[in-house]
Amino acid sequence: MLTVDYGRLGIRRGDRLLDLGCGGGRHAFQAARLGARVVALDAGASEVRQVTAVFAAMVEAGELPKDAQAGSVQGDAMRLPFPDGSFDRVIAAEVLEHIPADTAAMSELARVMRPGGTMAVTVPRFGPEVVNWVLSREYHEVPGGHVRIYRRSELLGRLGGSGLRPVGSHHAHALHSPYWWLRCAIGPGREDHPLVSAYRRLLVWDITAAPWVTRRVEHILNPLIGKSLVVYLEKPA
Repeated sequence: MLTVDYGRLGIRRGDRLLDLGCGGGRHAFQAARLGARVVALDAGASEVRQVTAVFAAMVEAGELPKDAQAGSVQGDAMRLPFPDGSFDRVIAAEVLEHIPADTAAMSELARVMRPGGTMAVTVPRFGPEVVNWVLSREYHEVPGGHVRIYRRSELLGRLGGSGLRPVGSHHAHALHSPYWWLRCAIGPGREDHPLVSAYRRLLVWDITAAPWVTRRVEHILNPLIGKSLVVYLEKPA
């Protein structure tokens, strides 16, 4: 399930791409399939080991172009272990809302991206996220949880302060907003609840089968209740 539109990011074969806060690696894997030279970075050692193992399995299965390169590294978003201008493309998907010193992380992302490069940043959308916070304190008051809710203007203002210029935006994952509202209303830890389980099966079906009916419904609902805000930026040459 990708949040970033790779066409809007402008990714091309051979591009050097950083996936910051890669988590399970979904964006890094797709970038590698497209022939990018990918570095997936996360603060968690277990996430880095998992992504490394999947990259190896993809190579063994012949899923990557012969010239693709992919690796993963454990690191700190406030002190990225790369020289200035190391990457053509940068993705930071659902990560900045977890970082207390977010402007420091934004400055680091801008530093390691080359002039003329492009970046995609995704965060929880303000409206749906406010509903989650109102329904449940447990949803965000956990170690490593969300420390802020961004308004679009605030996010773009902070990224602009790092020298990045916004070039577009959209919303994604409308079907996931009601799922999290339900989880927060029942209790975030109640994953075994029948309603939560039923809704999760719907989302898994949507992700794996991509039926036209759910794709159409989500396309219509994304501008209204899309769970994620996705912004695209460039670093002036």
